[in-house]
Amino acid sequence: MDGGKPRLSRVDQIVENVALMFEAGAYKPFERLPSIRQAAREYGVSKNTMAEAYDRLVARGLLEARPGSGYYMAQVRIAAPMAPAPHVAAAIDGVSLLREQLEKHYEVRPGDGRPPPLWMEGSELRRHFAHAKAPYPDAIDFGYGSSWGYGPLRDRLRVQLLERSISAQPEGLLLIHGVNHGLDLIIRHLIEPGDTVFVDEPGYYPLFAKLTFAKAEIVGIRRERDGPDLDDLASKLAVHKPKMFVTQSHGHNPTGSSLSPARAFGLMQLAERWGFLLVENDALADILPATLPRLAALDQLNRVLYLGTFSKTLSASLRCGYIAGNPAIVRRLADIKMVTLVNSSDHVERFVFNLIQAGHYLRHLRRLKGRVEDAYKAARVQMEGLGLSVMDSSIPGFYLWTEFPDRVIELELCRAAAERSIFISPGSVFHPNRKSRQTAAMRVNVAYATDPRFIAFLADILN
Repeated sequence: MDGGKPRLSRVDQIVENVALMFEAGAYKPFERLPSIRQAAREYGVSKNTMAEAYDRLVARGLLEARPGSGYYMAQVRIAAPMAPAPHVAAAIDGVSLLREQLEKHYEVRPGDGRPPPLWMEGSELRRHFAHAKAPYPDAIDFGYGSSWGYGPLRDRLRVQLLERSISAQPEGLLLIHGVNHGLDLIIRHLIEPGDTVFVDEPGYYPLFAKLTFAKAEIVGIRRERDGPDLDDLASKLAVHKPKMFVTQSHGHNPTGSSLSPARAFGLMQLAERWGFLLVENDALADILPATLPRLAALDQLNRVLYLGTFSKTLSASLRCGYIAGNPAIVRRLADIKMVTLVNSSDHVERFVFNLIQAGHYLRHLRRLKGRVEDAYKAARVQMEGLGLSVMDSSIPGFYLWTEFPDRVIELELCRAAAERSIFISPGSVFHPNRKSRQTAAMRVNVAYATDPRFIAFLADILN
């Protein structure tokens, strides 16, 4: 190590040197480079080292290998950047929060949308992830596999849905890469430019970006502690004609709220009366009681598409989930999945299935539930102890929704947090029209909520 940075190998040094010389104009496009033997003498390395450096430069597109002639600088064209279409620019801007969740520039992460790795693949399941080549119950042909997904896992999920009083037919369940992939398939199939889609407000911000890409009209329905505000929904139904309403029933992202039986029945009645489809996101279902009211159970997948995933409860890196619904719709979604991705990962689906069958996943869920409940209680105590308003929820989950006093300006809050390397999720991101948001708010991941650095920051802001 030198100054905290890893020392480059000789191959890396040569590659970087040639790249920098080309950028500086020392080499011209199509210029022939010294032979491997000659270059090896010049750099003081073996021919094998030099050959590997040239191969890497070819792989990077900086060199062209011409058999029998040698290596030549490539003609590198730098295309002028194209301005994205307005709806594309708006969609990309809407996922800036997601980008930080993936890139991880900040040290303190109360704004993260996922549980920490220590709770997931780094927990009791570590040894199973380290030995992912566990024996499979049947032979692997290493082909593409069915676009519907691994059959035994689909069968197991249908049994699991029955525990939630949801009956899915064999062609009514499709394996996907997670909730985001499922939403993408549904929007591709059902939404045309100009169609109206109702969403929770505040709600799941990646969904807003997908709908913006589809050039849909997004209308927010106020989210309360026990589900969508039915009065707000009814008033907007009198003005708009939605194609569908996308909502998260329990452990709602970002408010943490859960759907009550009364709201669930009322929502189903309005869907029947006005003829719109319901898309139910139940991403945290595996750590929540099976007896909670679910739209898919009330409707039995007639007017409801039901989405589940293992990404929130098993591993964010295992992109595995499912859609359950009317077979006529799900068959079309399977076709779109096949055309756009061919299929999902048979290896990942078998791995998840084996964890379930061996009982490892169930034991992991029991521990995860305990961690979430403890963290949720501690987070509420901390937030309320600071005098922050917290949306109440009957079911502990990953998130708390907190609102600040009027004197706090959200943009300044975000800047101040960034200066301390604290990643927060500002409330405005979770509203389809950010400009309409007035009161400063944030979504808090309970796993990180009690970090002393975060608490000290909030105390300073509030004081």
